[in-house]
Amino acid sequence: MASRSSNSNRTRVGKYELGRTLGEGNFAKVKFARNVVSGENVAIKILDKEKVLKHKMIGQIKREISTMKLIRHPNVIRMYEVMASKMKIYIVLEFVTGGELFDKIASKGRLKEDEARKYFQQLINAVDYCHSRGVFHRDLKPENLLLDANGVLKVSDFGLSALPQQVREDGLLHTTCGTPNYVAPEVINNKGYDGAKADLWSCGVILFVLMAGYLPFEESNLMALYKKIFKADFTCPPWFSSSAKKLIKRILDPNPSTRITIAEVIENEWFKKGYKPPSFEQADVSLADVDGIFNEIGDSGELIVERREDEQPVAPVTMNAFELISTSQGLNLSTLFEKQMGLIKRETRFTSKSPAKEIISKIEQAAMPLGFGVKKNNYKLKLQGEKTGRKGHLSVATEIFEVAPSLYMVEVRKSGGDTLEFHKFYKSLTTGLKDIVWKTGDEAEERKGGDGPDGVVASK
Repeated sequence: MASRSSNSNRTRVGKYELGRTLGEGNFAKVKFARNVVSGENVAIKILDKEKVLKHKMIGQIKREISTMKLIRHPNVIRMYEVMASKMKIYIVLEFVTGGELFDKIASKGRLKEDEARKYFQQLINAVDYCHSRGVFHRDLKPENLLLDANGVLKVSDFGLSALPQQVREDGLLHTTCGTPNYVAPEVINNKGYDGAKADLWSCGVILFVLMAGYLPFEESNLMALYKKIFKADFTCPPWFSSSAKKLIKRILDPNPSTRITIAEVIENEWFKKGYKPPSFEQADVSLADVDGIFNEIGDSGELIVERREDEQPVAPVTMNAFELISTSQGLNLSTLFEKQMGLIKRETRFTSKSPAKEIISKIEQAAMPLGFGVKKNNYKLKLQGEKTGRKGHLSVATEIFEVAPSLYMVEVRKSGGDTLEFHKFYKSLTTGLKDIVWKTGDEAEERKGGDGPDGVVASK
């Protein structure tokens, strides 16, 4: 039963209490949640059932989810269970606290070859294991590579990543739903492709970025970018060892029939250095919940009931201490205070002492002159850019949380478009909000030894 407890204004889905949004796209939203029975933190991916039905994807999703439930691997995000209401599908996933692997590159510039190799080995372990179970990722990119609290790589969205590709009307051309830089030439070609070979190409691009600190194929013009990818027109920087260069060139072979295979990568001398095969055990897994989620006409007892959306909250959601800490990477409290240079995130935040309603109207006033349309829903705003940017229209979601009496945290998240454009937009937006912004996330990071997370408890 999904409901809101009157004192905390929270939505409940089954035994999970939903919290802040961790990420969103055209097709799904991911929310932080807490199992109220065990106290365990999880992430819940919420899919729109109507879109799934409309695009005739039930068979595919059911197959992918069933396989994902069976996958237990130390380098793949674990799927715990699946639930459904009449309108939505809820996929309960492991909540990983160490942030994205690529945050390391953004802050350090690039990784040393040994460290890059360690992460690449874990990535190949995950990809190879899933391929052996008939699951292909089809959308390997930085956002899908997470780290747990111990720094272990976890690939997210395995088997679910292909879902948004089906939703768009333009076939496979958009491929990665925003960033084609990681996509194999045969996928862009839209003539059908081998999922295993395409995934390996993406792994090769990821290895290049880990060691170089920049992309092998980068052009602001999409057609020029495609030409480079089709010809595999890239140059390895001089600091790559000759054996790493050779391996990357064999992976980034534009002809899938001559491209190295994952089995050959695992036997490669450069790859094998310091390699530790993963150790894990298989567990008994039930697939009963997967059958239940698409039982449209069957026993409605299998469906959870959602709280109706016409109960308007009278105030922003109050953020508890666990969620506040979860906004920091890795639940490692030192990162609340450390300076992280040059980090361009897809979400950022500022705090304000102004009333919540005033914050909403000020954001609206600041966004419109920047060429953004605004949609309001309680204490959340959707801002949609009117101009087409480098990776489509920039769209931004904002949400207000109460972190203390008369102190609000405003989270601003990119939900579509280019991260660099989002960063520029955020700078312009906060300039227009200077009379209500108490402290921005950037200012908090710039203060050495500050007093709190992203300026939340910092004093001016």
